[in-house]
Amino acid sequence: MTQKKKTHLKILTPPDDLSEIMKKVHKFRRAKVRRILVLIVLIILAVCGTYLLLKNQSYGHARTAAEYSSDISDTSNYAQFANGIVRYNRDGVAFLNNKNEEQWIQPTQLQNPVITVKEESFAVADNGGNNILVFSEEGLRGEIETTLPIEKISISDQGIVSVLMRNGSTPSIITYDAAGNILAEIQITQGTMGYPTAMEMSDDGNTLAVSYLYLDGVNIKSRVIYYNFGEAGQENADNIVSSEEYDNTVMADIFFMGGGRSVAVGDNSFVIYRGTDTPQPEKTIVIDQEIQSVFHSDQYIGFILLNQEKSGYEVRLYNRIGEQLISREIPGNYSNVKMDGDEIIMFDGSRCCIVTATGIIKYDGNLDVDALEIFRAFGVNRYYVMSVDELRVIYLTK
Repeated sequence: MTQKKKTHLKILTPPDDLSEIMKKVHKFRRAKVRRILVLIVLIILAVCGTYLLLKNQSYGHARTAAEYSSDISDTSNYAQFANGIVRYNRDGVAFLNNKNEEQWIQPTQLQNPVITVKEESFAVADNGGNNILVFSEEGLRGEIETTLPIEKISISDQGIVSVLMRNGSTPSIITYDAAGNILAEIQITQGTMGYPTAMEMSDDGNTLAVSYLYLDGVNIKSRVIYYNFGEAGQENADNIVSSEEYDNTVMADIFFMGGGRSVAVGDNSFVIYRGTDTPQPEKTIVIDQEIQSVFHSDQYIGFILLNQEKSGYEVRLYNRIGEQLISREIPGNYSNVKMDGDEIIMFDGSRCCIVTATGIIKYDGNLDVDALEIFRAFGVNRYYVMSVDELRVIYLTK
């Protein structure tokens, strides 16, 4: 019988202090992770702090970082669109990249070209003529030929265009798709409706807002009407889903914003409407000074006001629910005012003033070139400046 071999191996039990060692190891690792996290947070705070410091201080000089010249030196107009610039004149429409290079060009014959721009589409029309061209970033989407002279146009992101056309005492508003097919037609009788002073189409192309001016005896009145061409307006007469009247004011501007809101601007107040299918007035804000110009984005409503108590002008900014954000004096009047992100950009010839949404005058100076368009470039305090024959990239310095 085989005898089992004895072994001298024994199972060792861990010493009592091993658990304490493991606790110290875990504690050391946790401390190391905390130090790394604290370091990351400090780096993030430093970067954010530096960014905010650079963004929210005032600068006195505009230096040129790059110049992109072109052979064009005519009377073209320019407009920011998508990731580039639209150049348009009587003979053509071109889309330029951010190095002033033509991406495409569309020949035209327009006597008095005007442009309207949305985020994904834009249209160029012959004001007083009969032709409209609809474009996307890729090029021409369609052409529209009207039967009556064009007075105003508005476009949606999908390329749907509404056109106000002159016809004596009975103007009409016709809505077309990008290919020129008629989608809706509104016949206007001035005796009952008044004359259209402003109109704007929603981004989705379903809703058209129109402001009418009319006389009630000797009193001037405005009427703001919303037409819905989708399901919300199918059961309503003339597709009207909202109608409001305003005494002793001219509603001279109307536009849509983000958050399902739109705004009608009068000569002494503005009204915020809420809703997309059936917009209704939500808030009226009285403006206590003379309005010189209006600008807006999806987030902000802005005004340049004549400062009646002091000489000069004032910029006033509201958010889309009507809360006043800033009100401050500005050094002069400017023929071009726009909202780009959270900055107000004003320019006239070579003069330029940039004010932040927090009220800081970020830049006020001379660009040494007559600007036809200005908008922000990638990076901190960098801007594109389009002139007659070149595109500059500038940056602000002390």
